[in-house]
Amino acid sequence: MEQHIEQLVQWLRETVKETKTNGLVVGLSGGIDSTVVAYLIKKALPDQSLSVIMPCKSAESDANDAKLVIEGSGIDHVTVDLTEQHDALFNNIKGQIGAKGEWNEDKQQLADANLRARLRMSTLYTIATNYNYLVVGTDNAAEWYTGYFTKYGDGGVDLVPLTHYTKSEVRELGKALGVPQQIIEKPPSAGLWHGQTDEEEMGVTYDTIDAFLNGESVNDDDAQTIEKMHERTAHKRALPKSPPNFHHFTLE
Repeated sequence: MEQHIEQLVQWLRETVKETKTNGLVVGLSGGIDSTVVAYLIKKALPDQSLSVIMPCKSAESDANDAKLVIEGSGIDHVTVDLTEQHDALFNNIKGQIGAKGEWNEDKQQLADANLRARLRMSTLYTIATNYNYLVVGTDNAAEWYTGYFTKYGDGGVDLVPLTHYTKSEVRELGKALGVPQQIIEKPPSAGLWHGQTDEEEMGVTYDTIDAFLNGESVNDDDAQTIEKMHERTAHKRALPKSPPNFHHFTLE
């Protein structure tokens, strides 16, 4: 893992140089993926790396874990609380659609959660513009393959350094980087609603997805669940769909 860390650090430095930007910024949730990225970008560019904590009706434990990461890595940080902005925008939208009698209560939890993720993305890009930084994503191989991220939310980034690493490999990277043990062992959660965990929402464990991605045998139901998620979320990993170039055809 030490070699992987060195290669990732070098890649991050080279990418900043190639893009003629000044540094790197990451949204810090207190989970293992964003923590590993925070440690990596701090190693890559000690004086041009920034972490952003963006609570939005979040659990206090997440903020405490994020502070542990800041103390452990020494990365610079800023906190932008999005709770008030989220509530104002979400309630405005809900009120306008509700006035048409078309508000879908069944979709409310998902719409609320995705708006949080997209407000965080907008916040990161506003900060990145200020410093001329690149936004670094935190999706690992399991999340990338299954599409377990919000399109134009946590999926809206410039770099994705962890997409070739399974969840278990990200934990190993964390150990090698000196990440606090309680964060390595923390149950994965996007923190999008109270009590939410990734594995319960996906219906399959990260260990199973990791085994599947490594070509190991998993039971048929789990394999089917993983493949269905992959197929259903293909649009998240692709550029926006466009029609054929009709200019190539003669108009009559």
